[in-house]
Amino acid sequence: MGTLWGGRFQDDASELMQSFNESFSLDKRLWHEDITASIAHVTMLGDCGIILKEESKLLQNELAKLRESIAQDATLLSGAYEDIHSFVEAKMIEACGNVGKKMHTARSRNDQVAVDMKLYVKKSLQELNELSYQMITVFGVKGEEVADVLMPAYTHLQRAQIVPFSYVLDAYAAMFERDMKKISQAIDLMDESPLGAGALAGTTYAIDRQQTADLLEFAGVQRNTLDSVSNRDFILDALHCCSSLMMHMSRFAEDFIIYSSQEFNFVELSDHFSTGSSMMPQKKNPDALELIRGKAAKVISLLNAMYGTMKGLPLSYNKDMQEDKAIYFEALDTTTACVKILTAVTDELKVNKERLNETIHEGFLNATELADYLVRKGLPFREAHGIVGKIVVYALDKKVQLHEMELEEMKQFSSIIQNDVYAALHPETILQQGIKQEMLSGWEKD
Repeated sequence: MGTLWGGRFQDDASELMQSFNESFSLDKRLWHEDITASIAHVTMLGDCGIILKEESKLLQNELAKLRESIAQDATLLSGAYEDIHSFVEAKMIEACGNVGKKMHTARSRNDQVAVDMKLYVKKSLQELNELSYQMITVFGVKGEEVADVLMPAYTHLQRAQIVPFSYVLDAYAAMFERDMKKISQAIDLMDESPLGAGALAGTTYAIDRQQTADLLEFAGVQRNTLDSVSNRDFILDALHCCSSLMMHMSRFAEDFIIYSSQEFNFVELSDHFSTGSSMMPQKKNPDALELIRGKAAKVISLLNAMYGTMKGLPLSYNKDMQEDKAIYFEALDTTTACVKILTAVTDELKVNKERLNETIHEGFLNATELADYLVRKGLPFREAHGIVGKIVVYALDKKVQLHEMELEEMKQFSSIIQNDVYAALHPETILQQGIKQEMLSGWEKD
């Protein structure tokens, strides 16, 4: 197995230790970032006169060739290597001879893996943000398709007030918009290069850290080298973003699992994102949403796992930090898959307009509006609230809805109730009042 550290040792590590210690099977995913960072590093070494210009050019060219070859054939990422850094250096020694051995000058694996992970996390979060934007766009399109559909909104899973169906979708879009802001903030916060920090205290070579930061398109240089090599806050921040996004998607999944049940029958998932039962032929299960709900727990747990890894580590680098890659890759892959699935589920979602139209005339959803009607007639709200509560009890006993009651029935609770009360209790009238106007135009984006 290729290593970068064998000189100090008289005996090789056991096969068991080599297998336990290797990370190439996992961190080969960082091949593009490792090669790109190495090109920046050897460019700087040549410009600073630490290696010859022609040596720098040779290494730059061979690294670029290797990057292109792997892009065309990923099976090249194989062999008995300890990690991606060992793999790339071995390939440079094969291609450049002794010049390849100069590639690691003024660099440690500690700052090398830190810069690789920052580049990877930065890129992957940008891609996740784009996928989130696409999901929000689909929510908007679906909202416009059902702009005229009303439904009951809930508190405590009890019917509360009438809102447009699109407003429920918009509530989740608002959550996802906050997630996008969190992702952007995480990218900004991590945008400092650790390259040049060496093992923990820099290097005696007169390197130019700003040059490598500029070449790698970082906003600046991470100032404390001890912190640079042992910082994994950017991974925690990224995991926070994934966890928040998963939590919001899980809440959506829970709502729409309920809405798709026969008891509610508000929506139906496409056959493309449902499954059946091996025993009960009538079943259509919302498995796509259930899997999102289940996978949210895993991603949130991975955030906790990363905190658990970091919480007791002394300065500076410790091998425990190698676990960051397994944790982040799994969280990223899971979150990415869930965003894609939820986007497709929403795009193909069928909304049962007839059923929803029935529900807005049930459950006393206009009780608050009746209280507001009494307030507009001059009663204090608390008094109006009490009157409407009594009217609801009466209606329950009579098995009628508020708008189905005779005027004389309502007037026995308050003489100020007049015939205009029916207009106030109509769903369309309700949606023309106050904040409801904003609901109807909620999808009009700047």
